[in-house]
Amino acid sequence: MRKLILPLIYVFVVGCTPNYGQLRLLTRLPKELKENSGIEIIACDSTIWAVNDSGNKDHIYQVGFDGKMRREIKLKKAGNTDWEEITKDNDNNLYIGDFGNNNNKRKDLTIYKIPDPATVKGEEVEAEKITFHYPEQKDFPPKAKHKYYDAEAFFFLNGYFYVFTKNRSTPFDGLSFLYRVPARKGHHKAELIDKYTFCTDKEGCRVTAAAISPDEKTVALLGHDKVWLFSGFTDDNFFRVGTREVVELGHSSQKEGLCFTDNHTLLISDEASGSSGRNLYELKLDDIKN
Repeated sequence: MRKLILPLIYVFVVGCTPNYGQLRLLTRLPKELKENSGIEIIACDSTIWAVNDSGNKDHIYQVGFDGKMRREIKLKKAGNTDWEEITKDNDNNLYIGDFGNNNNKRKDLTIYKIPDPATVKGEEVEAEKITFHYPEQKDFPPKAKHKYYDAEAFFFLNGYFYVFTKNRSTPFDGLSFLYRVPARKGHHKAELIDKYTFCTDKEGCRVTAAAISPDEKTVALLGHDKVWLFSGFTDDNFFRVGTREVVELGHSSQKEGLCFTDNHTLLISDEASGSSGRNLYELKLDDIKN
């Protein structure tokens, strides 16, 4: 009887082991981050800084690669209308993108700036406010076929934020707008510098996060089941000059967090979905299987 039971146990365990495709699972994130929407690293200390999206606290969280909460900081007088992304500049100042806009109705698109958390004493920090608008949007909301003004993805480069919009159009056409916004206090008119059609599969073609490599030679954009890599570009001509590679992850979930740890490694996170998700993954670009 024992000889029969052991193989059955083995088949059950192997059959229930999650398949993460090309991703390597690092850890499950704390329950406070069940709706994590952005991640960033600011030091080589095996930790990330993360945020949640709408309906959650106006806090940033430091979490180790072991899944343990290290620190929690509240942004004073900020509010979390719909935090969708977090990025950094060359001085490790952090920026939180409060520009989620599912219904394309918002007129209060905001980016919050806080200093390097390593310099923050205590559990609260004052945030500097940067606001902007899309000059191409005339109606709030626009017609269904023109709902291009949601956003969940941006990064900092050379004094600007680069914001990649998330397509909400019906019928869906896969188009993303690329806007440039000055990274300084005040209200700004976002500059439309390019448009790009990723694909037309609705869920798989929406851009949910963005990152640029430390050497500023590779742009990565995230979807639920893939990563788009752009390299060989000049200045901020990310789409029209250079090469594009589509990395099929072999795993689909509500992935919304993305950052580089080095020029060849990405961290990716997803939201909780029942008993799954709320994970931190690693993707080694040198090990990608096409």
